[in-house]
Amino acid sequence: MKNSELKKLTSQYNEFRAKKKRKHVNSFKIEEMLKEIEHRYFHETGRTLKSDLKEFA
Repeated sequence: MKNSELKKLTSQYNEFRAKKKRKHVNSFKIEEMLKEIEHRYFHETGRTLKSDLKEFA
C-alpha cells in the first residue's frame, strides 16, 4: 500500500470517529467500518492504527 493510501485510511478513520461521537448516527455500522479500517491498516503495516495516531498527536 502506498503512503497516500495509508493517509487516506487514517483520514477515513478520523472521520468515522467524529461521526461516532454524534448521537443521531447509527453507531453499529460506524463501529464495523472502524474495525475494518483498523484491520486493513494492521495488515498492511504491522502496526496498530491507534498507536500510530497517538505517536503523531
